[in-house]
Amino acid sequence: MPAPRWLAATAALALGFALVACTDGDPDPSAAETTPPTTAPPVSTVSGAVDVSPTPPALPQQPPPTSGPVAADCVNGWETPETGSGPFTSPLGVIRRATGVRGELEVVDMRMFEGPESPPSDKGYLLSVQRWYVKLFSRRDAAFQGRFLVEARTFGQGLAAVAPYDTNGFRSPDWVGFQFDSADEEPRPYEGLPGEWSGIPYDFVKGGAGLEIPGLPDEVVGCLSAT
Repeated sequence: MPAPRWLAATAALALGFALVACTDGDPDPSAAETTPPTTAPPVSTVSGAVDVSPTPPALPQQPPPTSGPVAADCVNGWETPETGSGPFTSPLGVIRRATGVRGELEVVDMRMFEGPESPPSDKGYLLSVQRWYVKLFSRRDAAFQGRFLVEARTFGQGLAAVAPYDTNGFRSPDWVGFQFDSADEEPRPYEGLPGEWSGIPYDFVKGGAGLEIPGLPDEVVGCLSAT
């Protein structure tokens, strides 16, 4: 018997907002970011630690494209918001709040796209979810470099998943979500990912943590092609 719609919506909510609590969606005034960089950032070291420098993030030889066409797997196409605009700074504010990263962030690539919920829902407020793909690094701390998926629904925004900086596309097991666990609220490092995370890690591409629901529906997975 199919799961009730309210249960599917609840599961989608748990997946989409597993990493952070919802926010009001207002841009973060501290998120003054720059366009894709042309040089690698300075490498920071930690006093008293072993002198092992993180690998500087690889930068594209050419600026990434700023829009993508409508397709069966990217139903509304995608576009890069204008630097400094609300749609550009809003997902960066979510990433800051979720990870605690400070200082200037360099955005290497950003795509904004819309599509249905996963799993599909007939609820009006879940018919269309706004999403951002963001690839960035911190100029203050070269160890903070990654790829992020931010989602926005009527009731707020959240960081849905994170992947290592040097991965590409939307592939398993690169993308990791973290299911909230009241018994595990202490953030800690997770191998290969920037920042610190709490909760139960799961494969965001295939689903997991007891919720076998793909993180993105088929209608938008192509929006991350060639990333």
